[in-house]
Amino acid sequence: MFNDLSSPAALLATRRSGKPRDMVGPGPDADQLRMILSTAMRVPDHGKLAPWRFVIVQDRDAFARLLQDAFRAQRDTPDRADVDAIDQFAYQAPTLVVVLSTPVEPSKIPLWEQQLSAGAACMNLVSAATAHGFVAGWLTGWAAYDETVLKALGGKDGDRVAGFVFIGLPGRGLEERPRPEYDQIVSQFT
Repeated sequence: MFNDLSSPAALLATRRSGKPRDMVGPGPDADQLRMILSTAMRVPDHGKLAPWRFVIVQDRDAFARLLQDAFRAQRDTPDRADVDAIDQFAYQAPTLVVVLSTPVEPSKIPLWEQQLSAGAACMNLVSAATAHGFVAGWLTGWAAYDETVLKALGGKDGDRVAGFVFIGLPGRGLEERPRPEYDQIVSQFT
């Protein structure tokens, strides 16, 4: 196993993101994905608004066309490297879930809290995938900020793509990245 899954604390302490381009199949089956997404929904949610949605990308060809069309609409003549990078993004990893931040407005719950809940849903999704023996990578990029992409994924005015979460098995060893020093980011209020 690529992470220590012997306890919840060990799982969280050793979890690492995988690079979607390095992920291989199989990805989670329908039952596993349902459990992973059900876990992702168990986040702090002031007001019980569920200000997020999950979009499982089934048709990668249609997703690639969507990205290509949206990219071309922004640029007159994309070069071959751009087209190839978009296709690589669309087809990487066996499973792709797009998380939408869908704030409820008007609401007494501040927008910021609703957006934080969507970010927490992304993190729970990544952690749940890890707990099920997979690796996950949470990405954004230009497509997360493109209105055409957002609308095609079911987003409405005021919604945002919180992330593209790719899930699969690691095709190579996961790299540890530098982490902040505890004493540099933790302080005491006395």
